Amino acid sequence: MTFPSLSLSRLTLTRFRSYTHARLDLDRRPVVLTGGNGAGKTNLLEAVSFLSPGRGLRGAKLAEVEQIGGTPGWAVAAVLQSPLGAVDIGTGRECLDNDRDRRAVHIDGHPAKSQTALADHVTMVWLTPVMDRLFQDGAAGRRRFLDRLVFSFDPAHAGRLSRYEHSLRERARLLRDGRFDDGWLSSLEDQMATSGVAVAAARLEVVRRLRAACGRGIGPFPGVDLSVTGTVEGWLAAGPALAAEDAFRQSLRESRRVDAVSGGAAAGPHKSDLDARHQAKDMPAALCSTGEQKALLLAIVLANARLLTAETGTAPLVLLDEVAAHLDEERRDALFAEILALGAQAWMTGTDAAMFAPLGGAAQRLRIENGAAVPDG
Repeated sequence: MTFPSLSLSRLTLTRFRSYTHARLDLDRRPVVLTGGNGAGKTNLLEAVSFLSPGRGLRGAKLAEVEQIGGTPGWAVAAVLQSPLGAVDIGTGRECLDNDRDRRAVHIDGHPAKSQTALADHVTMVWLTPVMDRLFQDGAAGRRRFLDRLVFSFDPAHAGRLSRYEHSLRERARLLRDGRFDDGWLSSLEDQMATSGVAVAAARLEVVRRLRAACGRGIGPFPGVDLSVTGTVEGWLAAGPALAAEDAFRQSLRESRRVDAVSGGAAAGPHKSDLDARHQAKDMPAALCSTGEQKALLLAIVLANARLLTAETGTAPLVLLDEVAAHLDEERRDALFAEILALGAQAWMTGTDAAMFAPLGGAAQRLRIENGAAVPDG
């Protein structure tokens, strides 16, 4: 069964990385971008990723994606097709006075209050080569990955996470400066407790919903057992959220002296981790082979897309950078079959066009060269 999907019928880039100006006119089919290394394939995917809230698939600051030289500022605009009709969306860097900037967002020609407005129209999931070491590197990368999964289901998660991190930084600054004012610290710790428990609860809920989709696997992609570990998660498992908030407040109060030396806070959702296990082998993902880790990661991303489609009735945009080159033929075919079954407009990049031959006429193909995207075949 093919579901309704989100798709871009037009994408326009202005002064975005390697593109002075580019316009792509598209249909609802998956998009295959091929070209040599450094041609600008990933830059196009990153431009698409900026149509959702956040820093895009590279986590870049606004100034970092701007083309060097010339007038400051960049823009990405698109016509988004959805089951409810077409929407004009655009975003970019707006340069203000005193070397300040901000991210501007327009919906159907009207300015939005913040970039979170994009989440009302766009859902997307992505996978990049940098994420291949997700299970090997530190917990911070896994938390960012998990939070991105949560954002796709619950856009308000971004605000809760921002409030928690702001309170965490302010408390750390006071403690570092030796300012043990109980009133200020208690106020910040109360904010940390309420927003931090909400962050942990949202992560647990999304992982609970994802677990069933990940556990089934997709053809040759393995089933994945997912869980979130951490002190706050333990409090939530033991009792209601209000009790977890009280336990968090007490922990923060008791650790002030220690935290003043170490920085940050000894406990909190900023210490949590996402655990993944190869279901059939009952093995931690970190101990699996490189190929198996890639397959596990892709299984999670596809399960996320499948669950979003089932819950919203609309397939999200899917961005897959250099994904086919690291899969054997069986898994490539299974990946393409899943994308077509969902009806998703998946954006896929690669240096070898032959890798995408099984898609045939089911995909639209563009060759990236000399800062331009031209139809390929």
